Amino acid sequence: MSDTKSKTPWHLWLVGAVAVLFNSVGVFDFVMSMSQGPAYMASAGMTQAQIDHYQRMPGWMTVVWAVGVFGAFGASVLILLRRKIAAPVFAVSLAAFLLSLVYTYVLSDGGKVMGQQMAVTSAVIAVLLALFLAYAWWQTRRGVLR
Repeated sequence: MSDTKSKTPWHLWLVGAVAVLFNSVGVFDFVMSMSQGPAYMASAGMTQAQIDHYQRMPGWMTVVWAVGVFGAFGASVLILLRRKIAAPVFAVSLAAFLLSLVYTYVLSDGGKVMGQQMAVTSAVIAVLLALFLAYAWWQTRRGVLR
């Protein structure tokens, strides 16, 4: 008789911890931006044009931003809890992030305002979210996440 439960691999703890730490930065940034607004953004090194861009952002984009950051953080915790719902939650988070990129680079002048550094940062975030999603999917297929 074989046991259908898989032993938790060491890399799950590593990937989960890295994901939680990385995505906690997004949650912190969102909370500080919402609670302290322009003062926080200025202290983070944003120009007045960048702050103005965020201040003009429509309400639906704030919801998209929240879904992205809190979804990614929640999915990271779900990896550590070995829950297979981590993969779909990462997928929703990645979709929200990609929608935010459509707003920034297609529907507004955000790409020009935010500059090349934000484009690089966005690419890194997208790649990491995709890798976390792939990892969660892989661990679900192996039966580690249940």
